[in-house]
Amino acid sequence: MKLLFALALLVCALAPLLRTASATSVTTSALEWPTQWEGRALRPLALSAVEQRFAARFPGQIARLTDGEQVLVWREVNAPTRMLHPAADCYRGLGYRIAQAHLERDAQDRLWRCFVAERDGRRLRVCERIVDAQGQAWTDASSWFWAAQLGQSTGPWQAITTARAL
Repeated sequence: MKLLFALALLVCALAPLLRTASATSVTTSALEWPTQWEGRALRPLALSAVEQRFAARFPGQIARLTDGEQVLVWREVNAPTRMLHPAADCYRGLGYRIAQAHLERDAQDRLWRCFVAERDGRRLRVCERIVDAQGQAWTDASSWFWAAQLGQSTGPWQAITTARAL
């Protein structure tokens, strides 16, 4: 069940890659992903062969991680791209009903866009945000894209999506 949930989250994060290819090449250096999240140790989750093919077209790098309670899809983005899109759109495309969408601050005073995704009696709490190299943050991909495209933000950018079963 957790593996299916993790795969659904990653497919959601990578779905835009089916529509658009970026002119920016993928960074080939090994990115050092975080080893802790909110005080809990993180461990990497492997990408499937299909997910690896999607990631090969992404203008940056993608990792799927877990702290044992939630899955994080962490993307380092090297260039403005429409390959980042709201997670709610992806979950809707996967047949989830989206409810309780709102902005909220976490214990570190970071702003996140969160919602509850429900399908077949299963409920997930999903939150997302994008942060630039200077610490400026966005809670929606469109605002981030235009800030990056117009030179009001510089990368690399970190796009983080968390999902936890309710």
